[in-house]
Amino acid sequence: MAVRRPTLDQLRSVAEDLGMHMGDAELKSYDALMQANYAAYDAVDAMPDYVPAVKYPRTPGYRPEGEENKFNAWYVKTEIKGAPNGKLARKKIALKDNISLAGVPMMNGASTLEGYIPDTDATIVTRMLDAGGTIVGKVHCEYFCFSGGSHTCAAGPVHNPHRMGYSAGGSSSGSAVVVATGEADMAIGGDQGGSIRIPAAFSGIYGMKATYGLVPYTGVMPIELTIDHTGPMTANVRDNALLLEVLAGPDGLDPRQGAIKVGKYTEEIDGGVRGLRIGIVKEGFGHPSSEPDVDAKVKAGAELFRKLGAIVEDISVPMHLVAPAIWLPIAAEGATEFMMKGNGMGTNWRGLYNTTLLDAHSAWKHRADELSDSLKITMLLGQYFTKHYRGHFYAKAQNLNRKLRAAYDDALAKYDLLLMPTLPMKATQIPPADAPRELYIQRAFEMVPNTAPFNASGHPAMSLPCGMSNGLPIGLMLIGKYFDEPTIYRAAAAFEGAGDWKKM
Repeated sequence: MAVRRPTLDQLRSVAEDLGMHMGDAELKSYDALMQANYAAYDAVDAMPDYVPAVKYPRTPGYRPEGEENKFNAWYVKTEIKGAPNGKLARKKIALKDNISLAGVPMMNGASTLEGYIPDTDATIVTRMLDAGGTIVGKVHCEYFCFSGGSHTCAAGPVHNPHRMGYSAGGSSSGSAVVVATGEADMAIGGDQGGSIRIPAAFSGIYGMKATYGLVPYTGVMPIELTIDHTGPMTANVRDNALLLEVLAGPDGLDPRQGAIKVGKYTEEIDGGVRGLRIGIVKEGFGHPSSEPDVDAKVKAGAELFRKLGAIVEDISVPMHLVAPAIWLPIAAEGATEFMMKGNGMGTNWRGLYNTTLLDAHSAWKHRADELSDSLKITMLLGQYFTKHYRGHFYAKAQNLNRKLRAAYDDALAKYDLLLMPTLPMKATQIPPADAPRELYIQRAFEMVPNTAPFNASGHPAMSLPCGMSNGLPIGLMLIGKYFDEPTIYRAAAAFEGAGDWKKM
């Protein structure tokens, strides 16, 4: 079928979008000259798309209700069995609902995408199934993943597994809950500003944002190419390392992946921490939003590392305090241009484009009033600075990001790991349905000052539970050198083995 040719009015509108003003005669001239170009589009349209084959049978599943979905964590339950054996045999795995799973609905927390059914599997899906895992469903996430709270999903808030009415953390909210409740052994989260580590900390599980590019993002709905991460969320360290072992490595389809280094994570977690040098980053504590009990529990966790034989010292990384400011233009302007105006795919990169997702997501432009307030404020900010400052601040932030990475690298040249609270606070109450916009936005973004910097810099960072206060979990974050996930896992495993974190 031939692609639709533009009417004269459509061509005039396109020209005006580009700042050009043409009369009818000029437009007709260009239209005639463009006929051969239209024919090229006809040829591309006539060819079948070139996407990976779907290997394992599945059913669309169903949406659980009532007690089966007490915390509103599940979007769709299904059962997709992988290979008969492998590293993940007998492991039940849940997917954040921004991950393509062919034949199973996907809405990425957004009303404007509801009804979309992917036709391909993400690379990580195929890898988990090839390794013998069983995918047991898709779990809710925040509206297009733009919230660190768990109150923005179009299907309603996701509740903390330790206390109803409190945030489970976002944007990988459902992923954290089903692991914490034991409904899944493992889950996949995504992380552009902390969205693996935030729900891990609020919900009391282990969440690893690996080095930028280590895990292929192919088939996961992107936000911004330079800060996109996806990775494992589990109830224990060994499962986390095991899952990363399956996920990591190049797939030839993801431009985020350069010269990556893959480790044997499960083989390297039992070395203990004796002799490891750990730097407690003072700028990670004492934020205006920091709760004293959180800072105290994390410092007690640092002291436990010292008792286990690590060399633990206070250090200063002054740039950490301005790191969220460097991250923000990248996240706001980049996401507005790429995820929203670029319909989730954008241009200027080689790899696998999910054209069916692009087509389905483009509906947001006709339903923008439905977008969450957390996404709207991000887009207003991004569009203003792109339109009136030509992308100047996005570009400058990317330049400064190299300096930020160097600042962390300098600290990591002296220390094996850096340590700080994952979040400055414990889980907060979910805003009521009639909450003022100010509270809704506050609860979406207030917790990111320690997590977002490492999306910008790309360093691996893991949240591990280090105690409870007032019945809610607290997370401690370990940061390592590029591709030094093994050292993070060694330290996390030693900490886990030192006692029940709930009693620390």
